[in-house]
Amino acid sequence: MKKNPMQLDKEELQILSDFEQSEFQSISNFKAEKLELETAARNSLQKDKRINIRISSRDLERLQMRAAREGVPYQTYISSSLHKLVSGRLVEEK
Repeated sequence: MKKNPMQLDKEELQILSDFEQSEFQSISNFKAEKLELETAARNSLQKDKRINIRISSRDLERLQMRAAREGVPYQTYISSSLHKLVSGRLVEEK
C-alpha cells in the first residue's frame, strides 16, 4: 500500500520537527489554562455595542462585493475589518 505524503508548509514542518524532538512540554494545569483562554476568547469576540453609520452607496457596494468574495455577510466583514484596523493587523489590498 502506498503512503500518501503530506504536503506541509514551512511552519508545519517546523512544528513537526519540534514535536519529534520533544520540544513541547505539557501544561501543568491544563483544565484551568484552557478555561482561562476560552474565557478570554469569548470576551474578546463578544459584540456588546451597536453603532449606526452613514456611508456612500458606492462604498457599501464595494464592501458587499469584498464580503461576497470572502464568503461572509457584509456586516461581519465590516466588523472584522474594523477589528483588524484597531488591533493594528489590517493589511490593505492592492
